[in-house]
Amino acid sequence: MNDHHAYTNALIHESSPYLQQHAHNPVNWLPWGEDAFALARLQNKPVLLSIGYSTCHWCHVMENESFEDPDVAEVLNRYFISIKVDREERPDIDAVYMRAAQLMNGSGGWPLNLLLTADKKPFYAATYLPKHGRFGRLGLIELAERVGTMWQQDRQKIEASAESIQAALKRSILVSSSSISPNGESGEMNMGLIDQAYIATAKEFDVSYGGFGAAPKFPSAQRLLFLLRYAVLKEEPEAFSMVEKTLLAMQRGGIHDQLGGGFHRYSTDEKWLLPHFEKMLYDQAMLMMAYSEAFAATRNSDLGDTARDIADYLLRDMRHANGGLYSAEDADSEGVEGKFYVWSAAEIKVLLGKRADAFMQAYGVEKDGNFIDETSHNKTGDNILHRPGSADIERFAADRTKLFALREKRIRPFLDDKVLTDWNGLSIAALAMTGRILNEPRYIEAAAQAADFILNNLHNDGLLLHRWRLGKAAINGQLEDYSSMVWGLTELYEASFESRWLESALLLNNTMLKKFKGKGGGFYLVEESDELIARPMEIFDAALPSGNGVAMHNLLRLSRLTGNAELEKEAADLANHFSSTAKAAPSGVLHMLSAVLLAESSGREIVLAGDRNSAAATSMLEIIEQHYRPNTVVLWHDKEIEKLAPFTQGQTAIDGKVTAYVCENFQCNRPTNDLDELKKYLE
Repeated sequence: MNDHHAYTNALIHESSPYLQQHAHNPVNWLPWGEDAFALARLQNKPVLLSIGYSTCHWCHVMENESFEDPDVAEVLNRYFISIKVDREERPDIDAVYMRAAQLMNGSGGWPLNLLLTADKKPFYAATYLPKHGRFGRLGLIELAERVGTMWQQDRQKIEASAESIQAALKRSILVSSSSISPNGESGEMNMGLIDQAYIATAKEFDVSYGGFGAAPKFPSAQRLLFLLRYAVLKEEPEAFSMVEKTLLAMQRGGIHDQLGGGFHRYSTDEKWLLPHFEKMLYDQAMLMMAYSEAFAATRNSDLGDTARDIADYLLRDMRHANGGLYSAEDADSEGVEGKFYVWSAAEIKVLLGKRADAFMQAYGVEKDGNFIDETSHNKTGDNILHRPGSADIERFAADRTKLFALREKRIRPFLDDKVLTDWNGLSIAALAMTGRILNEPRYIEAAAQAADFILNNLHNDGLLLHRWRLGKAAINGQLEDYSSMVWGLTELYEASFESRWLESALLLNNTMLKKFKGKGGGFYLVEESDELIARPMEIFDAALPSGNGVAMHNLLRLSRLTGNAELEKEAADLANHFSSTAKAAPSGVLHMLSAVLLAESSGREIVLAGDRNSAAATSMLEIIEQHYRPNTVVLWHDKEIEKLAPFTQGQTAIDGKVTAYVCENFQCNRPTNDLDELKKYLE
């Protein structure tokens, strides 16, 4: 206890902002660890495991209603050992127990609350739990008392249930990590399966407003990246149309921060107007890639501008002084969701004067507001800026600057300032790609600074750590940390042609193969250990593409960059391993299928040699970047690259001029330093 808080628990010593948020709850929270489970055994109590993250709206609601309440805390402290986990800090724990919740309930989400035996086996799972039950939802106090009584009187029944759920959990994970489906079939990932995934995805497309499925609508950037690659490699214009319509609709919607840039988490309505306002780093990274690649494919300047807008938001608001990128901004400020972002018509009229009416028409501002409270379903009088029409917004640049300057004086949402290796890897990839495609060197430099931050602060003896905050790095790196960093470093090499990035990517990729590869070819989420009750292996995409899908892309790309056929074989083994799972639900594994699409399509390797700083070099790169190139890799020849990619030996400048060596579909063209000839090779 201290002068400012009535309660302080063991989470006060944790680095996670989410755990710190609960450090003054009257619940006797403990961090995940063997000490907590040993205490459960010693006191003969079950465990309450509560999993969430710092910008989770309903996590805040449950904390305010239940975990901050002394009556709830008294019951929880009496009957349970209570453990808090930050799902962003420990995605491995979250993966195991989310799978358990889905097996028990058919669904999951956050906050995720489970009851476990002292040996970590789950026997009950729920999401949001109010203090007392209402509308058919069990209350936390009633649950605690019921389970506490049953634990004393009929513990064998609980333990039998836990054993049964544990067995089902292991079977579920075994199926997902097996190359044979439950009915004994094996399969093959091929173009037929890719076509099935495309057809299933197209059926979900909302022809009216873009996006997929009904409300709530998520950005689903990996779905858009799959469609882009399908569009160009299968020559399917309808796939382009779906991507472009979705990206433009999101750009104009309230899900897009029209003043400050970047995107909110998701839209609660079908029109992309009413968002949940949290901003996640991984959403910015994936959407930046989608907008950049879509611009490369279509040359629609609105798409390029939006990629630039996301990048500028990250560099302004989400970056540590030394280059690492923070995790998230909350939806709430001053205890109210969206308060930082919304405007009344009166505020805008005072600020903009005579220009207000035109601005409000262009940005969909209504006198009585367009923001509908999710709980009461009533208008609040506030407005979410969006673009319902086709007005030229450039004429409102000065007005936006005024509103933004005033908004900056408001109390900001909470910033989750931990730096995660996997999310930074995705952001490095996005910034490098965007810098290359839009010819914005500052984004490439920002990507390099973020990469150096990770390699200097979360990288030790060739191994990655997962989380850094306030000068402290911790938690062993997991599959996504390695696969995402390899992706980022590979993109950074092709954007800068600094060989150190490719060398680092290859080293981390080799470590990933050693630490996470299973016997059949798939990659486990974590190293083998006794800390978890099951060792998860995931192929299905969620908010982010699966680590296995990202790993397959990396293996194929590194194989083509280095000429190492063994890496392509590893990619083939990975695809074969998950073939039956993909066959059962192809639209759930789009990121891996987009890798298969690249593998089965005609690939191209380009090696450039000569003075990288010359006008001829700039001209050649401009020609290459005029083409959308999801299946092309580009290297710049130098002595260091010869060591990493031995096939480049001898591919030097001819007659002292910058020279291009272009190979496609396992056939090489005559080396050229003629720009027109290079254009013909790339047509």
